[in-house]
Amino acid sequence: MEGNILILKSSPEDFIVKEITRSYTVLEQGASYSREELKYPEGNEFTIFAMQKRGWNTLQALGAIASASGKGKKSVGFAGTKDRRAVSVQLCSIRGVEPDKLLSLQIPDIKINFAWRSAEQVRLGDLEGNSFEIKAKPTIEAEKAMDVIKANSSRLGGTFPNYYGTQRFGNRKNNVEIGLSILRGDLERAAMLFLADSSNEGILESKEARERLAAEMDFGNAMNYFPRHLKYERKIISYIAKYGPNYREALRTLPRQLLMMFVHSVESEIFNKVVRSLEMEGHTKPEKGDLSCGLDGYGFPDYSKISKYEKGSAVLVSNVIGYETEHISEYENAALEDYGLTKESFKCKSMPELRAKGSYRAAFAPYKSFTAESRGEEIKMKFSLPSGSYATVFISELQSQSAIAD
Repeated sequence: MEGNILILKSSPEDFIVKEITRSYTVLEQGASYSREELKYPEGNEFTIFAMQKRGWNTLQALGAIASASGKGKKSVGFAGTKDRRAVSVQLCSIRGVEPDKLLSLQIPDIKINFAWRSAEQVRLGDLEGNSFEIKAKPTIEAEKAMDVIKANSSRLGGTFPNYYGTQRFGNRKNNVEIGLSILRGDLERAAMLFLADSSNEGILESKEARERLAAEMDFGNAMNYFPRHLKYERKIISYIAKYGPNYREALRTLPRQLLMMFVHSVESEIFNKVVRSLEMEGHTKPEKGDLSCGLDGYGFPDYSKISKYEKGSAVLVSNVIGYETEHISEYENAALEDYGLTKESFKCKSMPELRAKGSYRAAFAPYKSFTAESRGEEIKMKFSLPSGSYATVFISELQSQSAIAD
């Protein structure tokens, strides 16, 4: 969007993320909650705990906790991932570790707020959403910035376009092209985009290495100059140097989770394209023939009850298209055609382990408890979003001057 008037501040304390549990409890910083409050069953197999972290991403932090507890990474569970450029509080679990041991851990910038036993672990998706407290610096007079924010909040009316954020598409912005190449079976192009595409490479040493490999295609020699921090690229290069250009097996040296990220980026790009079309046409509420769902007890989308439009449905739902997607709209068909794909493309015949079934996502997501106030040289915003919605996308909508100038 054009005309952004806020700069998100750089300190983790300026971006606070508090998980909203499945029992609708917001996990406040430093606070303790009982097993009964969070509605977990009695038992001894797992220890449930709240992890408060600063400057760590979720997987790294849990890895450090598991290691300090004498356990492997597979022993831990979590409901959702949280960025490292934030202070965040989230619910996690670990198998076979005493609560007192967790509470006594001393790991820099990680705090265990509470820990207790349960028969159930925390699984991915076991959350309602996230509550945010964000500080930003206005690039224009604070009073005028507040006027823009208030006007956009009024324009949005309680929902916003639920785009996937730029994080989904990679630092070099080429995840979609890599994913498309995998889905089309062009695994050489997928591998070379991953290794040698330098168009958005921000580190000079890495850029030069990628360009040199693209020019020389000498994989054996590339091991001598490719930067050590590009460990996944070096895995592929090493495989090709040793076994030749079997790009399928070379790609398989990467973690499946990383490869799935490329396929998911294609799904996300198609979803964003559909939402953009819906937004341009003012089609923000479900109409006859649309997929839709109601709201749960917290006021967020209830994906357990998706149906063709029924009177009273609150949320317009779009597909995150995969090979099991049933009801494809005209908008989704158009987007698939633009990329030369069908839903069967997501069976990923060239690498079947990367097939994607598809899912659902609100095209326009509700936001709750929004407040904004000016404090001298900063603006502080508070709001809650459903699981999977991006705070950066919501803030982009709030600060857009072009949207309210039309």
